[in-house]
Amino acid sequence: MNNAAIGVFDSGVGGLTCVKELARLMPNENIVYLGDTARVPYGTKSKELIAQYGRQDIKFLEQHNVKMVLVACGTVSSVLMTTPIFEGTSITEFSGVIYPAVHAACASTQNNRIGVIGTPATIRSGCYGKAIHEMKPDIKVVGKACPMFVPLVENGYTSPDNRVSKLIAQEYLEVMIREKVDTLILGCTHYPMLKDVIAEVMGEGVKLISSGAEVAKHAQKILSFNDALSDREQNGTLELYCTDSVELFAENVGAFLGNNKNITISKCSLAL
Repeated sequence: MNNAAIGVFDSGVGGLTCVKELARLMPNENIVYLGDTARVPYGTKSKELIAQYGRQDIKFLEQHNVKMVLVACGTVSSVLMTTPIFEGTSITEFSGVIYPAVHAACASTQNNRIGVIGTPATIRSGCYGKAIHEMKPDIKVVGKACPMFVPLVENGYTSPDNRVSKLIAQEYLEVMIREKVDTLILGCTHYPMLKDVIAEVMGEGVKLISSGAEVAKHAQKILSFNDALSDREQNGTLELYCTDSVELFAENVGAFLGNNKNITISKCSLAL
């Protein structure tokens, strides 16, 4: 057993979709979360700058003596596939969101047509397509960058009744409908907050895969296999950090996680 916390980081609030699933699956685990809200979004940055930000996020979590780090940011996860950003750290157990989401999508598709939506950096990297074709070479992958989705979520424009969100989703997802995908990977952990909007535009019969939820399931399997789950009997704590306004971050935390007395929110700075 291991009672150290699970570390999670993202460019903003999106990774809280992963935290929510972690807390549901493993309620007795302590979680330390970092949202780099001062520098969101990562998806429009260069690969080199994204890697630099990722290393700084990892260093922060390393200081909290975590037993595992989940890269809940799809953009950093795409960079992680080719850049060893954990090299030189004490973190030995870690995962990005890409392979867990790809496993779920490949198991779900019936017509071998999978759509991927993500930040410009994620889609530009082709990381999801590469991972899917490693598993199932005959699958057609349709990728689409959706750069407006992150600011919509960060600013609370997530209701299916919001006309702005729906119009943007219709424009982005038109190619997915035209290509008849039956499975759609939400390749950024912000996107599940727009799940109702996306589902309405895509219509019935299309399975939505949340990358954040899938990496949480993966974490449970790894910790269980390694006999590293917590043995505490009470609910774990959720220790949340942001790099910009605590007040604005707290509003989004409530939307993602609801009211939870075990949550603490603090502002932090990252080593530059």
